[in-house]
Order: sequence, then structure tokens, then C-alpha cells
Amino acid sequence: MTEREGLERRGLLGTLGAGIATGIAGCLGGTQPERDEDDTDDEPPAQVYEPSLEDVTEGPFEIPDGHRCAVCGMTANDYFGKGQLVHENGLAAVFDSPGCLFAYTVSSTPDSPVAGAWITDYGTGDLIDATGAHFVLITDEEAAEDPMGIDPRPYADREAAVSFLEEWAAEDLSPEEDIIIGLDEVDLELASIYRGTRLPDE
Repeated sequence: MTEREGLERRGLLGTLGAGIATGIAGCLGGTQPERDEDDTDDEPPAQVYEPSLEDVTEGPFEIPDGHRCAVCGMTANDYFGKGQLVHENGLAAVFDSPGCLFAYTVSSTPDSPVAGAWITDYGTGDLIDATGAHFVLITDEEAAEDPMGIDPRPYADREAAVSFLEEWAAEDLSPEEDIIIGLDEVDLELASIYRGTRLPDE
């Protein structure tokens, strides 16, 4: 088993325990699709996320007060890690956390390409270009106080991401292990580490 496979296995196992914590956190506001007759109580239906804002000409934009995350339904402005994404056709979505941005990018259906995406830098608190950000793939939920159980840590500068990783004592992780990635590298397997209960099985 490679070190990256070990990370993903630990993350996916941790996600199983996050399901209960996520429900307690109150992140239940997302719209759930209707079940088919063949669905069982043990298997939630696959979720597909849609933009929730229209006529957005460019970003970043001011998130409307009270507007909810397109993935989990929590009020985006209430949380530090908030972000947003705009499609070329003017449709847009907002997020309360980088993990929800991950989930949207791998499980949304708009025909229009992404024009831009922004996320909060965990070092500075500034809104940064998510398409050029460096996301640190931490997975130890018990070491983080995130509203959704655990989130990747985005940074505008790779040096800042590496510095965070060097100080992250909860896990023995190294930048050489593909622990720092770009948004374009996020796939369903990685997104499931953070929002496994809100994504379809592969």
C-alpha cells in the first residue's frame, strides 16, 4: 500500500465516524432527492448539487445574508471557511467550507464550465482564488474544530501550506506524499474523505 493510499484509507474510515457528528452539527439543510423503490434504508441516494444563485456576472461576489451552502445547507456567512463558485452562464453557488466546495466540484451537473472559484485562506482569512490554491489534505477530525467534522486547509501560497503541514502534529504527513493538491486534482475519492455521507459511492 502506498502512503497516499494509506492516507485515503484513513480518511475514508474516518468519514464513517463523521456521519453521526455531521448530523449533530446541524448540517442537514441540503435538499435530498427522492428515494427509488429499490433504495434501502442503509444506502442514501446519490446526491447531485446545483447552483443556487442566478445572474452573477463575475466573482468574487458578496454572499447574500442568510444564503445557504449549496451542499450542506448551512448559512455560508456564519463560517470561517466559506467560499463560492461561478459558472460561465451566470449561475453560482456558495459554500460554508472547503470540503463542501470539493463535494460540489465532483457532484454537480451544470452544463456551463466554471468561470471562477474562491475560498477562504486558512492562514490570512482572505478570500483567494480556489483554482490556484494549495489544499492540505488533513484527515484527523479529532484534532480540528471544523463544523463538518474535517476540512482540507486551503492556502494561496504553497510555502504557507507547507508551514502549516510542518506544524500539524496530529498526523505524520509530508508534502512529498501528495498531501498538498490543487482544486483540479480533486476527484470523488478525495472529496469523499471530507463529505462521504453527501456523495454517491464510486
